[in-house]
Amino acid sequence: LLSMSCVFQMDTTQESYLDLFPLDAIVYLTPDSENVLEDIDPNKVYVLGGLVDESIHKKLTLRRAEEQSLQTARLPIREYMVKTANNRNYHSETLAINQVFDVLLTYYETRSWPAALRAGVSSGKGYVLPDTVEE
Repeated sequence: LLSMSCVFQMDTTQESYLDLFPLDAIVYLTPDSENVLEDIDPNKVYVLGGLVDESIHKKLTLRRAEEQSLQTARLPIREYMVKTANNRNYHSETLAINQVFDVLLTYYETRSWPAALRAGVSSGKGYVLPDTVEE
């Protein structure tokens, strides 16, 4: 859910983000980055990837960002969440664009990574917040 207090304006263009923003202002979000996103910088532009099949395209977004000499970061899922037992033994930090957006929006509003991750990371990803683990 988007907060009613937030208003977003969106413009579309055929231009590349590489042509619209300075390279040092762009942060490419990828689950394969070694850099953890600790805070949202309002002076940065965050690129949310758009891959659907994570098994075939391992590290594609990281390689793309590196080829473009961009900073990378990943959401702090490993830092705030724990793997949960599930019958498929499935654990994934790859999220859909809307889930990443929900995490970023909730973090921006609350300044709480646990609240943000609760809002955007479904239990189907195999990760939960420690306070929700059933003993």
